[in-house]
Amino acid sequence: MTTNDGITTNDGTTRNSDTTRHSDTTTVAYAPEQPPRMRWATLAPEVYKTMVRLDAAAQQGLDPSLVELVRLRASGINHCAFCLDMHTKDALAAGESVQRIVQLPAWEESKHFYTERELAAIELTEAVTVLTDGFVPDEVYERAAKHFDEAELAQLIASIAVINAWNRFGVATRAVPGHYKAGDFK
Repeated sequence: MTTNDGITTNDGTTRNSDTTRHSDTTTVAYAPEQPPRMRWATLAPEVYKTMVRLDAAAQQGLDPSLVELVRLRASGINHCAFCLDMHTKDALAAGESVQRIVQLPAWEESKHFYTERELAAIELTEAVTVLTDGFVPDEVYERAAKHFDEAELAQLIASIAVINAWNRFGVATRAVPGHYKAGDFK
């Protein structure tokens, strides 16, 4: 059965902003979709274009799968629903496993799903994203430095900083999740 938007979910249902019609004709009511506060990319196009260029530059030389894990972890910490939606879809389209994506918020209890290099990047992502102590702990930085040469580490830190900036734009302007399709912004 089709609804207004025609967003199809993994279980074969079709969803609009406030209802889902299952194939067995059961209707489930969801909260209405909140509109974005503003479309900042349209209002500040030069900033947006600069962010896109910075994002592309930051990920140069890094494994795309690693970059998506970093983006997902930072976006989860920052509660950026739009970025979580986008990067989950991009990661899945690139071949990332559902299990690794689902376990990412609990990576400390699920280390066996990740390489030591990925774990170092995830830990560094958390340290750079959550600066409650006012600094990145030496042991976290040193662990990352064991797995990345200096140029890679600089790129990794840049990628972490860039996704944090994207998250802040998304959260501040209430970017709406659910409409992105993998690869839309590539």
